[in-house]
Amino acid sequence: MRSTARNARNNFDWLLIVIYLALVGIGWVNIYSASIDPSGVSNFFDLSNLYTKQLLFIALSLLLIVFILSLEAKFFERFASVIYVVSIASLLGLFVFGKNISGATSWYAFGSFSLQPSEFAKAATALALAKYLSDIQTDVKSFTHQFRAFIIIALPALCIVPQPDPGSALVYAAFFFPLYREGLSGIYLITGSITIALFVLTLAFGPVYIIAGIVLIAIILLIKNRKKRFGKRYFYILPIVSMLFVLSVNYIFQNVFEQRHRDRFNVVLGKDVDMKSIGYNTYQSEIAIGNGGLTGKGFLKGTQTKGNFVPEQHTDYIFSTVGEEWGFLGSTLVILLFVGLMLRIIILSERQKSQFSRIYGYSIAGILFIHFLVNIGMVTGVFPTVGIPLPFFSYGGSGLWGFTILLFIFIKLDSNRVNEW
Repeated sequence: MRSTARNARNNFDWLLIVIYLALVGIGWVNIYSASIDPSGVSNFFDLSNLYTKQLLFIALSLLLIVFILSLEAKFFERFASVIYVVSIASLLGLFVFGKNISGATSWYAFGSFSLQPSEFAKAATALALAKYLSDIQTDVKSFTHQFRAFIIIALPALCIVPQPDPGSALVYAAFFFPLYREGLSGIYLITGSITIALFVLTLAFGPVYIIAGIVLIAIILLIKNRKKRFGKRYFYILPIVSMLFVLSVNYIFQNVFEQRHRDRFNVVLGKDVDMKSIGYNTYQSEIAIGNGGLTGKGFLKGTQTKGNFVPEQHTDYIFSTVGEEWGFLGSTLVILLFVGLMLRIIILSERQKSQFSRIYGYSIAGILFIHFLVNIGMVTGVFPTVGIPLPFFSYGGSGLWGFTILLFIFIKLDSNRVNEW
């Protein structure tokens, strides 16, 4: 037994651990810069300081890591369903016991601290999905089993949307990564991508131009495939369905989306929006990143950061601090660390002897990718503001602990692959 535990410790992937520590460390340095009092009169050990609280969160994360790595690897597979049910219960409990912060009831309050269960629900969902898909009786190519897998993914997302927290719910699209790895048909990905593209293009250029484009493409495909009989009916059905969807886009945009969501889309699409209101965050963030140039203005020397021009700069917009104070080179280093982390997880996932571990690995790689892509895109003005933190970087105990749990469960599972048969 001791020999097995010792072997597991020796097989911890230290590259993942080093990247994790680097991201957390660099994140804290930028939180310090974004939140420190420019006058320098505050007490470093005062828990009212955000950077001091984040240090406490980091210290508690280290204890959390020790606890996770001390458990048996099989614990997570054995109790995956229980963890998932507890997670769903914690999300539902918010509607009764939750605390409303900034218009969202997403937290449980414990004195001056608060806990956001949606950050932990990601790990619980990843475990539950891995448990279900790795069951010998599950066939991901079967529609019935696909539907059950979609329910596992959708249930926490549906609990999160009414809080309201659509940004956190969006992250659950990441679970399609492991599904495709395990054999899900690509038709879902193609359909989803085309739907999103048509929606955005219609908002940008109007339905007339998009419908004209659809008709033109359909005609070209018909001429090119005129000698083929099989599948020709799809050349009629798909364009008609696409055009009907395009015609419904404006209705959906005006009647389903809230005004704040419409404004955020309009900011990204370059339409007329008051940059002193809804577009202010993105506009100031772009200025901050642009100010950094190649090497940045230097630690604690960012004018936008020190002037508090970027709201929520220590949380969702923390990357703008990196861009302003550390410049293109510093931003590139951070991006490379994230890319290295995700690639390493995928490489290790492919080495797993256990299907459960592989599916879980792909799940967390997908979650990290969605967070990374949307947050960086949001801060640079490529995507609308949706309130998604940068993993290991943004301020907050729940986010840091949630991502730490996600990663170190995989590190524990990976360390045990030498004992898998």
